[in-house]
Amino acid sequence: MSASKNTRLFEKELFPHMEALKTFAYHLTYNEADAEDLVQETYLKAHKFIENYDPGTNAKAWLFKILKNAYINEYRKKARRPAKVNIDDAITHKEGGGSATIAHADLRKDFFDDTLGDEVTLALNSLPLEFKTVILLCDVENFTYEEMAKILDLPIGTVRSRLFRARNMLKNKLKSYASKLGYKDYRGLKQENDTFEEE
Repeated sequence: MSASKNTRLFEKELFPHMEALKTFAYHLTYNEADAEDLVQETYLKAHKFIENYDPGTNAKAWLFKILKNAYINEYRKKARRPAKVNIDDAITHKEGGGSATIAHADLRKDFFDDTLGDEVTLALNSLPLEFKTVILLCDVENFTYEEMAKILDLPIGTVRSRLFRARNMLKNKLKSYASKLGYKDYRGLKQENDTFEEE
């Protein structure tokens, strides 16, 4: 494929999904800079392997698959590395300075904190990666089961099962939070009433 054809293909089919990729990357990393790096790496890999993309097909799913694989590879690398501490940040924090750094507006973080609430965000981030990913792909990005199966390289039955388990895990983590907000689970109560009426 020629360079000009590649440019047109990127502009028409791949670049329009950049914001969705940024959102997905941010949900995975929960860090603005890491999310930007991940999206940049996704487009670099897309450029490198553009011959594998069939123009006119599902560009978004193809890009999400690249991003997911890039994240998992980076996640594995980080897991093998010892943790690093920036000494300047540690000194600034200890001395009580750095208000300019702390005041830096992370708009995406603010948006998701305001929309989802800290407890929901924490609950989602505490899920194992494979369960967190299916919730993000289905409930945030609205991919179909078929698209998710392609992105994750899994059979559709496994995707459905994993999503069911992920939603139950999230529900269990959020029960006490929902209760504090005044939400009640009437399902058990209805069952008790039905039993009582039968007697």
